[in-house]
Amino acid sequence: MRKIAVLLLAVLSIAGQGQSLNRPKLVVGLVVDQMRWDYLYRYYDRYGDGGFKRLLSEGFSCENTFIPYLPAHTAAGHSCIYTGSVPALNGIMGNYWYDKSQKKIVYCTDDTTVSTVGSSSTAGEMSPANLWANTITDQLRLATNFKTKTISIALKDRASILPGGHLSNASYWFDNASGGWISSSYYMKDLPTWVKAFNAKKTPDVYLKQNWNTLYPIASYDQSTTDSNRYENKLGTEDITFPHKTATIVANRYESFRTTPFGNTYTLDMAREAIKAEQLGKRGVTDFLALSLSSTDYIGHSFGPNSIEVEDTYLRLDKDLSTFFKYLDATIGKGQYLLFLTSDHGVAHNPTFLYDNKINVAGLEEAALRVSLNDSLQNHFKVKNIIARYINYQYYLNDTVLAKNSIDKKEVKRYIIDFLERNPSVDFAIDMSNINLSSIPGNLKTVLNNSYNPSLSGDIIIIFKPAGVDSWRVGASHGLWNPYDTHIPLVWFGWKIKHGNSNREVYMTDIAPTLAAMLHIQMPDASIGKVITEVVQ
Repeated sequence: MRKIAVLLLAVLSIAGQGQSLNRPKLVVGLVVDQMRWDYLYRYYDRYGDGGFKRLLSEGFSCENTFIPYLPAHTAAGHSCIYTGSVPALNGIMGNYWYDKSQKKIVYCTDDTTVSTVGSSSTAGEMSPANLWANTITDQLRLATNFKTKTISIALKDRASILPGGHLSNASYWFDNASGGWISSSYYMKDLPTWVKAFNAKKTPDVYLKQNWNTLYPIASYDQSTTDSNRYENKLGTEDITFPHKTATIVANRYESFRTTPFGNTYTLDMAREAIKAEQLGKRGVTDFLALSLSSTDYIGHSFGPNSIEVEDTYLRLDKDLSTFFKYLDATIGKGQYLLFLTSDHGVAHNPTFLYDNKINVAGLEEAALRVSLNDSLQNHFKVKNIIARYINYQYYLNDTVLAKNSIDKKEVKRYIIDFLERNPSVDFAIDMSNINLSSIPGNLKTVLNNSYNPSLSGDIIIIFKPAGVDSWRVGASHGLWNPYDTHIPLVWFGWKIKHGNSNREVYMTDIAPTLAAMLHIQMPDASIGKVITEVVQ
């Protein structure tokens, strides 16, 4: 009897050792820079079956996903997606912010202690050093004792570095000087052979030689303003209309390349090379590929969301995504990879376009307002330079000047708030250190609390009226709390994802904890999001 019991325990032990945790072979995070939620449907009738329509018809769409902080900028968005956290806790206050202790503007990924790898430029002097929190990609590396690989790729350095986290095996971004992919000594001493070979093809030059014309007859772009209008910027050359003669661009050639749909195609080309060369999803552990498609943002800024250029970009991206999904099916296996598509922020319509179509625009020439405010402060308090800096809709007071002249900071704040709220374009001016005492809607209090850190935030923040703009007249911009900037797509696809959708309000902070739940790993260390239960069921 004892022998039978021992044998049974041995069998059970062997059986237990043979079981492994069920995880996808590969996770693909796909961030489409500046993609408004409504782009999923605005061009729906023109999408093919294999791109956005496939995501929606086979995946699960969280239709009401919002950004819960300010400003709605690229660096903050990518950081929030991957940390499950907000600027108040992860330290990424925007693309830039003012550091009070250093008394200077800080770029989100600047790091002069590291050097460029793959170019003689300084564009690789970057790292995640300013990111206080860790990421879901970091957590996956930790959970597997560093067996998994994380590779991140984007034209923008910040859109590659921040998703890759602190433990990325390799993060790559585009270099205007060399026209190829580079990295930083934070990650490696030299580019891998496969990246050098890929750069040697000079693919951006090949794409630029094609010129950018519309994918379909231009008369069929009926979701957009006519091609010749007063709302758009130029693309490298003197023309603002199709065809864009990219082959003739000489000055700032590779900077202009970013502002073409070919930049998205090129990024996905690089993604396929990375999967192949690094054997992602084929090594017996769950790897992570973090991708960000940046050209949608460059194009949106230049031409605005009602342009033929934006419509054409999304029709081309739809085809590129179809090709990419087919590649994943063939190399990783259909249903063997988990993919989510989202965005770092949306975008507002061009203010002149809105005005021409009889929609109220709260226009504000902030630079002129700041001069007027400084003059008023100087006249009232008899001191110059009370305001140290304005950035991310926030005024930073010059604490040194106030202390030297024994001026009560609270009194200065009250004066500034009263001055700003008399401006017809301003809804509220709020003391960032006393957000909860402000008479503003509760959801705005949550957004502002998520955005405030005493060591990095300003003293007073402006909340514009709806359709508020800050000193721009052509192209488009983003950053505010309004739905056009903060309502983003979030579609889950692939491994264990059931088809469906939900209109329940969820947040960008919920992406990382949902991934953690699906992968059975710890959520990032500053995460404040909640698991989207409809996705993991």
